[in-house]
Amino acid sequence: MKMPRVECEFCQRHIAAGMVAGRPSKGRLWRHDPAKRPEVFGDALVSCAGSLAIVDLPTPGAQLEFVEVDEEPADEELAGPLGTLALW
Repeated sequence: MKMPRVECEFCQRHIAAGMVAGRPSKGRLWRHDPAKRPEVFGDALVSCAGSLAIVDLPTPGAQLEFVEVDEEPADEELAGPLGTLALW
């Protein structure tokens, strides 16, 4: 499943956001490293301050809508069996 990408307010990078249960218009940013981590922190594992923040998703969740289809009558009506065999 492809997740929408939202800009992190701390590092201005576009990060994937997963949906939050019960809140279809909200998402949680995935954990990510700050853009300049190696220059500032060296080899230490540091998360961006915007990691795991709850943000608004660009497209709110929507319920599937059914489209009404006009049924056209069949041109020919078959008389008799369709040539199938009963299995039981």
